[in-house]
Amino acid sequence: MLSFTEENYLKALLKLSLESGNPKAGTNELANHLAVKPATVTDMLKKLKEKKMIEYEKYGKINLTTEGKKVAIEVLRKHRLWETFLYEKLEFTWDEVHAVAEQLEHIQSDKLVDKLDKFLEYPEFDPHGDPIPNKKGELKVQFKKTLSEVQAGTSCKMIAVKDNSSPFLQYVGKVGLVLNNKIKVVSKQDYDALMVIEVNGKKSSVSHKFAENIFVVCENCVVGKTCTKVKCEIK
Repeated sequence: MLSFTEENYLKALLKLSLESGNPKAGTNELANHLAVKPATVTDMLKKLKEKKMIEYEKYGKINLTTEGKKVAIEVLRKHRLWETFLYEKLEFTWDEVHAVAEQLEHIQSDKLVDKLDKFLEYPEFDPHGDPIPNKKGELKVQFKKTLSEVQAGTSCKMIAVKDNSSPFLQYVGKVGLVLNNKIKVVSKQDYDALMVIEVNGKKSSVSHKFAENIFVVCENCVVGKTCTKVKCEIK
């Protein structure tokens, strides 16, 4: 039996892998993701290695084993299903669901999770636009860019956020953005990449950091469907 903290580490490794496209992560990278000290991460990695959840050598990269990845996917599936349930059925806001789902994701009942999935009609994406693994561990990966990559004069559509923290999501709401919103990049400064964007007729100045945490596809791509480089028209 794994502890909640051990499950959180495995989930974090999986998320880093999905975000970067690299199955291996560094100790400092994992520490930054979890907002803990590298020494704390090193201690936990030793425990996970003993339980055959990861492959890891001191000062080397970390890689999930087959069993570790299976556990991580199960935890991630539960987390995103609970977020969807809280958002769609209990009217939690999208900046509230993450913290509650962090607690619910550790429930050990496959039957409950499968029934929850069925009750929600097998959603493929959570309230933040992140893909939800199905019962087989498969998840739909979208081609997407960050808003920071979009050039001035181009329009796009928001499909997900990279930062799920409450302060960031509340800030996104103040800008007037929700999933599937059209965003027009009015201007972009060469010096610091400061952007002026237009959403629903309202213009806002946003930082490079903000833009790096918004995932978008071109206007012609269908949200919820796989977007390919061939048809994505973002420049």
